[in-house]
Amino acid sequence: MLSPTHRRATLLASGAAAAGLLLGSLTGGVSHAATDHESCRPDGLYKTSGVDVPYCSVYDTEGREKMGADHQRRVIGYFTGWRTGKDGTPAYLASNIPWDKVTHINYAFGHIDSGNKLSVGADGPNNAATGMTWPGVAGAEMDPSYGYKGHFNLLNKFKKQHPDVKTLISVGGWAETGGYFDDSGKRVNSGGFYSMATNADGSVNQAGIDTFSDSAVAFIKKYGFNGVDIDYEYPTSMKDAGNPLDYPVSNARRAGLVKGYAALMKTLREKLDRAGAADGKHYMLTVAAPSSGYLLRGMETFQVQKYLDYVNIMSYDLHGAWNEYVGPNASLFDDGKDAELAAANVYGSQQYGGIGYLNTDWAYHYFRGSMPAGRINIGLPYYTRGHKNVQGGTDGLWGKAAATTCPAGSGLTKCGDGAVGIDNLWHDKDDNGKESPAGSNPMWHAKNLEKGVLGDYLPKYGFGAETRLTGTYARRYDSTLVAPWLWNAEKKVFLSTEDEQSVARKADYVVDKGIGGTMVWELAGDYGWNAAKGQYEPGTTLTSLMYDKFKAATPYGAKVSNKALPTKAVNIGVEFGEFKLGDSNYPITPKVKITNNTRTTLPGGTEFQFDYSTAAPGNASDQSGFGTKVISSDHTGSNVGGLKGDFHRVSLKLPAWQTLAPGASVELSFNYYLPVSTPWNWTVDIAGTKYALAGDLARGTTVVEPGTDPSPSPDPTNPTPTPTPGACTAPAWSSATEYGSGTTVSHKSRTWKAKWWTKGEEPGTTGQWGVWQDLGAC
Repeated sequence: MLSPTHRRATLLASGAAAAGLLLGSLTGGVSHAATDHESCRPDGLYKTSGVDVPYCSVYDTEGREKMGADHQRRVIGYFTGWRTGKDGTPAYLASNIPWDKVTHINYAFGHIDSGNKLSVGADGPNNAATGMTWPGVAGAEMDPSYGYKGHFNLLNKFKKQHPDVKTLISVGGWAETGGYFDDSGKRVNSGGFYSMATNADGSVNQAGIDTFSDSAVAFIKKYGFNGVDIDYEYPTSMKDAGNPLDYPVSNARRAGLVKGYAALMKTLREKLDRAGAADGKHYMLTVAAPSSGYLLRGMETFQVQKYLDYVNIMSYDLHGAWNEYVGPNASLFDDGKDAELAAANVYGSQQYGGIGYLNTDWAYHYFRGSMPAGRINIGLPYYTRGHKNVQGGTDGLWGKAAATTCPAGSGLTKCGDGAVGIDNLWHDKDDNGKESPAGSNPMWHAKNLEKGVLGDYLPKYGFGAETRLTGTYARRYDSTLVAPWLWNAEKKVFLSTEDEQSVARKADYVVDKGIGGTMVWELAGDYGWNAAKGQYEPGTTLTSLMYDKFKAATPYGAKVSNKALPTKAVNIGVEFGEFKLGDSNYPITPKVKITNNTRTTLPGGTEFQFDYSTAAPGNASDQSGFGTKVISSDHTGSNVGGLKGDFHRVSLKLPAWQTLAPGASVELSFNYYLPVSTPWNWTVDIAGTKYALAGDLARGTTVVEPGTDPSPSPDPTNPTPTPTPGACTAPAWSSATEYGSGTTVSHKSRTWKAKWWTKGEEPGTTGQWGVWQDLGAC
């Protein structure tokens, strides 16, 4: 839930459910020719078939990102396009960015126009991205070497001085996931991500995806970006999730949104890889991902993680005025007292294992289940959230603040009583110009409230000379949660904040866990003290603190597994699919499909093992006679103060009576109780030898046939088993049928296997790198 600020709704309708997409077949491996940059590919990152992706332009030979000698961890800042100063409020321009402290800048936002193309609107002097200028503003002078002006000109001007800093165009956001703002500032309800990636019947809109992806590649080349950041809020099957303005388009497509999201990310990854190979530089693909367990439950196993250079977790907006429960915006840990979770009996349920899922540590461990720590960044808010009329709790913490009515257009019938006025400086307004109550303030304003200072900027936000502060804003801090807040006992106002103490603790957490770094929304909220004026103003205090913590840190964690895995891998595919939709998806009971893509029959009793994240309790099981059980756990019990380890190790075995022939598949019903990202670190024991699975895309593995030395020349991403000649036994291909990854069909006396989701693409016409893999004559 990327922080709603200017032009973004402040009330988030949380939702989660799962759509019925089968995870793309976990097949593929690695080769080690240095000439194709394989030595620099990050662990677990998908590699486009037949493309020599120039990973070494961005990564070192350990698969770690190169960011400059004094940047061992990422500091990613969102830079918004609307703080131009043209409306009288303080500007935040590229010249205000602490370029020597950050590693990446995400420009927010580009949008998807009505033609499914990436756009920032029509060029012209009022276009902040490409046409606006700031005469007389020091540092905002245009670089005449570029054919465009605006923020994009300035970003590239400063990148010349700071060549290690990368810029990405972020697409979407809360207000522009399902629509966009036109040149007059009015929102156009075009459908955005929802209709671009998913048709009205729930099928994948591959034509829309291709159009958008091609335009994204052209866009970053034109404007000098290093990659694309996707902020799609949200691809879930849960009704009424995301922006209420999007419901007419999104709700009708819920059952297909996860499938469309996966197709979008795969297509983008491949097109960026091909463009990068042609240009001699790796183009990055990242996402802003939700952090709440409720939302993530609706995204199946977040199957897109393998396509991403890294994920930025939106580990904020965990409590706010969309409901009555008063709590931290972005606590690091759970304290076992979260009022929202307690009301839902999360702590009392044995199935949940006492694990609270509205905190940064939980969200990090969710993604850690299928990604190296170094490909994960935790999010920090440089803004507040808050309630008024708070009743109960400890200085407001875990109290309640119920509203009598909800803001128009919020999509809510019951919500919280959000703070307003002087306690809501960065407030949004609805289409009628009415303030949306949220307690949304830049941190520099919150620091002034704490000191009892009325900043000289207040008139620019509509506060007159008569403005006075009521009561005292006392700072409070909970060391278990790692969460500060301001409590005004007279007004009963609670504002959740961040400051040096909480950010320092979170930076230490990043270093200790080997995490890739931090992401902040948004840079303009950071603060600095102006002694001459006696007030806080936009500054670099928190960003500088993180830079100082990270500059001498050890290198981040670059491997998915925290234990040694086999270096030989076999082509056995694993897919998680058939997730239930909407609120019917608890407990979480997908089907796990195992497909033998080797030339060796697997005997009954063959054992598979895999890891899943400690974000879910260690009580996974199956309902299919495979004896699924957790055989070891890095963490047990509640997560008060943080989860202590990363993985549960699971064992399952083919039933003693069931062999698995080459090309054959078997399914079991898997059962778990909190969402996890795609289970990873698979092994299979075949005739006493333990192998990795090629689909884990691990560095340092070589694809082999069971019982043999490494195969000399298979394409590890698209393995081709040798079929047994004979009659065609697979169903005949039909142009009207949707086929998931791993599905086999017969067509023109040959057997074909789909490498990913497809519909209407005739086998034999898609080429060597296309969707259909030729398994031979039948």
